[in-house]
Amino acid sequence: MQRIITATDLARNTREILDMVAGQGETITVERNQMQIAQIMPPVRRMTAAQALAGLTPTLTPAQGAAWLSDSKAEFDHSVRDPWA
Repeated sequence: MQRIITATDLARNTREILDMVAGQGETITVERNQMQIAQIMPPVRRMTAAQALAGLTPTLTPAQGAAWLSDSKAEFDHSVRDPWA
């Protein structure tokens, strides 16, 4: 939903307008002298990697975890190489 308000309305009712944006997801267009000067909109909802992975199941047993860790490092070379050589 999008609402158009004046800059004066924004100045007088800032808290209420921000509550509409945050709580109801409204986009507010601000006009001054019948010209659009700004838009206030809710942010794009993002989640952290931990939040995205939180719902993944099943979890590994300790033995499965140890096997996975061992397998993941099987081909890993621990030596230090000179990238310029």
